[in-house]
Amino acid sequence: MTTTNNSKSIDFKSTDSGVACVDVIRVENLSKSFGGKEIIRDISFTVKKGEVLGIIGPSGSGKSTLLRCITQLEKVSGGSISICGEDLVRDGVYAEKSVLRKIGLRVGLVFQNFNLFPHFSVLRNITEAQRTVLGRSKDEAEAEAMRLLEKMNLSGKENAYPCELSGGQQQRVGIARALAMKPDVLFFDEPTSALDPELTGEILAVIRELAAEKMTMVVVTHEMAFARDTSDCVIFMDGGVIVEQGNPKDVIGSPKEERTKMFLRRFNEK
Repeated sequence: MTTTNNSKSIDFKSTDSGVACVDVIRVENLSKSFGGKEIIRDISFTVKKGEVLGIIGPSGSGKSTLLRCITQLEKVSGGSISICGEDLVRDGVYAEKSVLRKIGLRVGLVFQNFNLFPHFSVLRNITEAQRTVLGRSKDEAEAEAMRLLEKMNLSGKENAYPCELSGGQQQRVGIARALAMKPDVLFFDEPTSALDPELTGEILAVIRELAAEKMTMVVVTHEMAFARDTSDCVIFMDGGVIVEQGNPKDVIGSPKEERTKMFLRRFNEK
């Protein structure tokens, strides 16, 4: 990739939507600063179609910021991101708005605090974006929502409101809402952190099922056994950088870096 000055025109890459993408995500030399403080720096990795990337590390290490940059909730300070071969940002310069919107439709994000609309029923939470963003008919959107509710073991809950559901049920609605948009890649930002321990297992089971179906996913998690057993690759972040990455059984089971060993030692002592 050639470095390009921001004042020059940028030839953003694009792929035909009918062509299957191999590298669903490509991140190169990514950095993000807030108020002059560098939160993440020189982050590079790829995720291929059907892979699960687990991201682990202590709180404040930049994991959530990384996800927010890739999903366009934050602007990067430098570096490049492409989704399915299409440049979101290259060398710190963003693509035009129409391209950003197109790329945004390829990406789904499941938040740690559910982010459901409290005044919408479960059904409307899942159908609203399908109708307003994708232009699906009411019948099409509702059929997809009901299919996903059955998949999430939530049949019969379509007329309930978020306040009437457990945390685990709310998170499953959030996953169904994201899947309804047919994303190429699904991001999870600590999807079990707001749940009671007994509800964590049901969400991890859903993600495991999606992994078995070869859904491309990036999962920020503190569940080390889950990251080890479900991920194809694991990244350990600390201080805004990637300290160690590779096969999850190596990174989590036999880490090479002392900082990784310290983190996992403290985790195992809990």
